Amino acid sequence: MRRFSLLLVASPFAAVPWLLAAQPPPSGGGGFGGGFGQMETRALAEPFKGVTTNGSVAPGLYKIHSTGVSTEPVMRAANAFIAALTAEQRAKTLYPVDDDEWRKWANVHRYPRQGVSYDEMSRTQKSAAHALLAASLSAKGLKQSEDIMHLNETLAELNNNNFAEYGEGKYYLTVMGTPSATQPWGWQIDGHHLIINYFVLGDQVVMTPSFWGSEPAVATSGKYAGTRIMDDEQHAGLTMVRALTAPQRERAILEPKKTGNNIRAQLFSDNVVIDYAGVPVSSFTASQKQQLVDLIELYVGNLRDEHARVHLDDVKARLDDTYFAWVGETNDDSVFYYRIQSPVVLIEFDHQTPVGLTHLYPPGVPYKEHIHAVVRTPNGNDYGKDLLRQHYERSPH
Repeated sequence: MRRFSLLLVASPFAAVPWLLAAQPPPSGGGGFGGGFGQMETRALAEPFKGVTTNGSVAPGLYKIHSTGVSTEPVMRAANAFIAALTAEQRAKTLYPVDDDEWRKWANVHRYPRQGVSYDEMSRTQKSAAHALLAASLSAKGLKQSEDIMHLNETLAELNNNNFAEYGEGKYYLTVMGTPSATQPWGWQIDGHHLIINYFVLGDQVVMTPSFWGSEPAVATSGKYAGTRIMDDEQHAGLTMVRALTAPQRERAILEPKKTGNNIRAQLFSDNVVIDYAGVPVSSFTASQKQQLVDLIELYVGNLRDEHARVHLDDVKARLDDTYFAWVGETNDDSVFYYRIQSPVVLIEFDHQTPVGLTHLYPPGVPYKEHIHAVVRTPNGNDYGKDLLRQHYERSPH
């Protein structure tokens, strides 16, 4: 019973986002209120703590230091993007670096977002937004981000061309703080199935929470036919669980059947408590550990290459404190959930039940065409919060 409870107990929001996403929007209020409105209010009423295993933050995990990797290209691109905006657009796009706007993101499509959307941007502004993402992300991360936007266009097409709710332009950019070489700042992109929070302090970067997903996962028709996402993340996860010995797999597999949605750390779950579960990586062989590192790199590697290496080094230093957990079967056609968790990283991958395509697929049955994946920095450093705290202690504002 304990193995099952580890998946289901911790946050008042852990079990409801996908249920709410399937509901029609409340009457009035532009589709916001009721469930999501209450969730946002309750989440923001809690002071930020971060993902923990027992409700207490493990101290001393993060330090302000020089990585030796310049963030100047990101700063220049952010300033160019801001300069390309009109005064009216800047007024709704720029926020203080410590604003709650960081925490107001949602991986669902019915949510009122701040900032300037791609739908509102001129060609020049879109080019500046693209340059900001290109300077901040790896080639893989940039392509995956754009592919997710394109698949949201496909989702609109599959819903009788419902471009009022879905589409490639419904992604909003905000900038927190003033882009600087020395002072803290950052940017956020927020939209259906794509969220990136990108905090910068000096030459340090924290790119979490980040959310990657889509429904459908593959476009078989329409404007972006042939687009697909996260094949590698699916295949590498399945290969990882298959590489375990029988005793390791017995510990890793929390439930042999996947009957619903299992992801825990998506929207409005900044303070979610998730205890370690699954198989300890300390029991892995050297080759198994390398295989897990390669899997983690598929997620960390969405960050700009040099900063991804810095982050991956932190993860590797805590590899023996890491756990790998699985829900579902392990066949080629299986739907599944997996979790990689350590003091400094949390990665979740989940095949979800239909939400936007319930007219095409059985409701309530997880399937491979709906993917959610989230990356977090546990113990208080999502959004770079712990680095920001230390910065304020050194330089009171």
